[in-house]
Amino acid sequence: MSSNPLKVALLAQAGPARDRLREAIEAAGAQCVLESDPQEIDPADVPTSEAKVVLVALDPQTEDALEAFDEVLADPDVEVIYEEASLAAAREGWDMARWQRHLVAKMQSHGDVLPPGTEQEAPETGQSTRFDHISSAAGDAPEREWQGGSAAPAETTNPFDPVFAETADQESGHVPVFEPGDVADGLDLSLTLDPVVDNDDAAAVEASAEPRSPATAVASGEEGEAAGRFGVLTLDDGSAPLVSGDSEESDDRLARDIVELEERISGLTLVDDSPRKEPEHARGAVLVLAGLGGPDAVRQLVAAMPAGFPRPVLIQQRLDGGRHDRLVAQMQRATELPVRLAEADQYAMAGTVYILAEELGIDVSDAGIRFQTGSELVASLPSSDSAVLLLSGTDPSVVDATLRLGWAGALVAGQSADGCYDATASAALASRGGDTATPAELAQRLGERWPA
Repeated sequence: MSSNPLKVALLAQAGPARDRLREAIEAAGAQCVLESDPQEIDPADVPTSEAKVVLVALDPQTEDALEAFDEVLADPDVEVIYEEASLAAAREGWDMARWQRHLVAKMQSHGDVLPPGTEQEAPETGQSTRFDHISSAAGDAPEREWQGGSAAPAETTNPFDPVFAETADQESGHVPVFEPGDVADGLDLSLTLDPVVDNDDAAAVEASAEPRSPATAVASGEEGEAAGRFGVLTLDDGSAPLVSGDSEESDDRLARDIVELEERISGLTLVDDSPRKEPEHARGAVLVLAGLGGPDAVRQLVAAMPAGFPRPVLIQQRLDGGRHDRLVAQMQRATELPVRLAEADQYAMAGTVYILAEELGIDVSDAGIRFQTGSELVASLPSSDSAVLLLSGTDPSVVDATLRLGWAGALVAGQSADGCYDATASAALASRGGDTATPAELAQRLGERWPA
């Protein structure tokens, strides 16, 4: 134990849950300065113990007694960690070890939740000796001697090497030439560039090279042929008269057509393709989904949210016992926003936190957001003005619907792996391009998106 161990106060009833939490405190190397049932001590005993972390095991009796500790637990210098007493007592084996590592990470304020022995080991310096030995052994191996004729293998070259053609004079100093003996017998190789012309066509070639005047072409009767050759280059074959008697009438008709066209264009209006604004009363909401390990993350989220937040906050926390009314009391102690238990046919109000049972959904209309049994949650939210947050223990099956809502404009994020007990849904969201952050950072993003 270090010289200045972390001081922790444990508030829990006597029983297995309290024993498990005490073991976690010892595993963290912390000092338990206060261990008692909150029903048996005075709230002033907590600040007197100088504890920096207060670990609370929640059960029905403890929740009622904690109302007297509201002022003490609201101290910003004290970190409060809540754990469900029934879950802490029921964990065994691998699940208990994993839960204990996460709890230790929370108390020590770090994100290392890996079991011992999984640290990345640095490569040993002695490993290089083995590779050097192999390399030296390979260098000492005798080289094979090729057996065969003394003739050297023929070099395969490209018939034309453009690089060699450009640099041959500089690199080799001479240009290779053909020797008389390189040409097979019976072949006549000519290196001249003079064109080969038959004697009968020599006069015709010389005559075609002389320029001819247009007059000569007309006199020789080749005018039609010349017109035929150049006619393909123009749309005017020269047969139409240059001046027509109907030119003035055509100009007037063209002017009238232009005037009519301008009148039609002046009467046209542009289509308004800007996105249609939703009615003010049909604004969206913030949906928070959580499960195992989620109550603590939800508390951190609502505790960091600003007062007067301009959107309703809908929290669907899966609970084994289904006691959402007790969750309302817990959340109310953590935030300044009013916390209510959502009921069917009730409309959601801005600036209010609602706790939703698992069977409760929403219906969005021009009248607002109304809670309705059996309705969808994620898919029913207005995408342009809503947010979906996936905290610890969220069912991974909602990731697809959440991403679709995010692609349509909603704010979508998950809880980061640091301090998250069950990050399956958040990891799936992150693997497909989603963002993750701590609950306090998520609350800050909500405040930036919708300023109070």
